[in-house]
Amino acid sequence: MAKAKTFYECQSCGMTTPRMMGKCTNCGAWNSFVEVKEKPEPKNARGAIAKESKAAVAITDVAEDNFSRYSTREAELDRALGGGLVSGSLVLIGGSPGVGKSTLLLKIAANLADAGKKVLYVSAEESAGQIRLRAERIGALKPRLMLLNEIDLQTIKDELAAGYDAAVIDSIQTIYSGELSAAPGSVSQVREITFELMRLAKEREIAIFIIGHITKEGAIAGPRVLEHMVDTVLYFEGDSSEELRILRAFKNRFGGTSEIGIFEMTREGLKSAGNIGGRFFNRRENKSGSAATITMEGTRPLVLEVQALVSDAFGSPRRSSTGFDQARLTMLLALLEKKLELPFNRYDVFINIAGGIRVSETAADLAVIAAILSSFRNRPIGEKTLFIGEVSLIGDIREVGGMDQRLIEGVAQGFEKAVVPRKPMGKIDIKCFVAEEVSKVIDWM
Repeated sequence: MAKAKTFYECQSCGMTTPRMMGKCTNCGAWNSFVEVKEKPEPKNARGAIAKESKAAVAITDVAEDNFSRYSTREAELDRALGGGLVSGSLVLIGGSPGVGKSTLLLKIAANLADAGKKVLYVSAEESAGQIRLRAERIGALKPRLMLLNEIDLQTIKDELAAGYDAAVIDSIQTIYSGELSAAPGSVSQVREITFELMRLAKEREIAIFIIGHITKEGAIAGPRVLEHMVDTVLYFEGDSSEELRILRAFKNRFGGTSEIGIFEMTREGLKSAGNIGGRFFNRRENKSGSAATITMEGTRPLVLEVQALVSDAFGSPRRSSTGFDQARLTMLLALLEKKLELPFNRYDVFINIAGGIRVSETAADLAVIAAILSSFRNRPIGEKTLFIGEVSLIGDIREVGGMDQRLIEGVAQGFEKAVVPRKPMGKIDIKCFVAEEVSKVIDWM
């Protein structure tokens, strides 16, 4: 009988080596290698694989997959998933501790059970009594929602084989496979378990949610291949101390990744946020260093408040941003120094996007500049004025997509003026001031 293969595996990146190493040559992590023993492969395995291999076919001869999609009864989750949950899909949800992953998925499991689906909730971290208490609090007590306290993968697979429409695994780092000697949560275990769950989901058309812990860097704990194996990757953003939570798709084989889901933490758990148009902008006080803009998250326009603080630097000037790309902030400050001859090399500059949301598009450039100039001059901006536009390296203010839709949302939220690179195509009840270059922005301060 063949001996079990022994190797060493880095718990940070998944690199394997036949010898123990102090430092990983792939990711640079120290003391991250653990010994792993793998069961020998059956002698006829290679031959069996060869017999089952298939010849290539023309792509025009391949039949389309007709996958079915159904609602989770949470509008914001359906939006993040691309229109609903797909049968046989494997969905990975990550987020910091306390952000509401388990609470949301327990509620989703109850929604699916209430819709006639048979759902299994696998908990390897909490007792059945703890989950029962949470289920009572959020109204998730449904007879078709089954609960299983188990960490052994084989037992979970046997239960799923009994016939389920959907399942929740809480969490992937606590499940253990007897096929490997590594500890639960190790790279080998996470990779093996995810592969088995993926195969089970496809074979039996079970929609499976996987909860994943995140590292200090904000990534799913385990190898990056974990994200490549699943169909959809969703991350929770936002501080766990805040009411609003943002669920953003980073990968979706059944839809786009431009949409986000916005939830509100209540006593009854996470709920889809209703009217959130004005939740990220505070118009109660008119103070310097604040400017409003409208960004597009998929098809949804959001009014955001950009806050800036410019103060005297003691030593080297600092540039810090929360919710906005810091490299882009540095570029905008260099542009202001060049075009407006402002001495920002002697000032600290801090930028914050209110509400815990992160801006990933360039339409907020103009608002960032307006907020910086407002703080620098200690001159408030009109509370009913919007700034929308991308700023280029040569100082031009350029048009962004969906301008009419942004301005329509601005009118709905009570804004009366907008500084934009061009006037809207349609008839919109808002006064627009055209600014084609950065030097013109100062006229509206």
